[in-house]
Amino acid sequence: MKLVQVVLATVAAAACSVGLAAFQRTADFGFGNDESSSNVKAEFYWSRLAYTSNMESLGGFNRGFWGYNAWSRDYPKADRQFLIAMHRLTRIDGRPTEQVVTLDSDDIFNYPWIYAVQVQRWSFTDAEAKRLREYLLKGGFLMVDDFHGTEDWENFMNGMQQVLPDRPVEDLQSNDEIFHTLYDIDDKMQIPGEQWIRTHRTYEKDGYQPKWRCIRDSKGRIIVAICHNMHLGDAWEWADDPNYPETFASMAFRVGLDYILYGMTH
Repeated sequence: MKLVQVVLATVAAAACSVGLAAFQRTADFGFGNDESSSNVKAEFYWSRLAYTSNMESLGGFNRGFWGYNAWSRDYPKADRQFLIAMHRLTRIDGRPTEQVVTLDSDDIFNYPWIYAVQVQRWSFTDAEAKRLREYLLKGGFLMVDDFHGTEDWENFMNGMQQVLPDRPVEDLQSNDEIFHTLYDIDDKMQIPGEQWIRTHRTYEKDGYQPKWRCIRDSKGRIIVAICHNMHLGDAWEWADDPNYPETFASMAFRVGLDYILYGMTH
């Protein structure tokens, strides 16, 4: 726990140097990576899934904060701050910047671990659903985060049924291996978004209880890790804000690292 707290302090310090650039890239919705690091070869690549939203696919208007697409919420600051923590807390040789991946080409197969947010808004063509299914069944790992309540869950599952129609969703138990790869996480809490700073509520919409869930392949390997009624991305992004509780940020970093280690070793 002390080491995680030290890393949070490091993240806060590092934010002084990378935070401005991160916020600028968020504000201008940049898709690219820093040229100095975009070609660095590593054993781990943080990949964020860009998808067409269900409103956009119908020709509607479905934008998040500052007008950017739902998939890019907290991007790239949350990703960058998580990578800072990963480099301090593990020996994983990770590329220092993230990249965006899509489902319109086979490039996704180059990146075995993917993070996706606001997944109640995603929408797939048949070809995209097929590619994501093949990606997961061939060894890929998907972590989904930042969706809340009953309606969000139903919309998320509409997309998931396209991708894995024959695979059930199950609740993860505290003794599951995924919570014991790097850290032993027996007692978990609801990890709220930055709205906690204003409201002191850990929940959004009717998502009162945190749901740690997953989908497994036929061999029992977790291929989709589901963080429902939570917002780990905000916890990473706001870890350098003294008004956001360290308890939430520490838990979010530990969960993310356990999921990455699981995905890399299974």
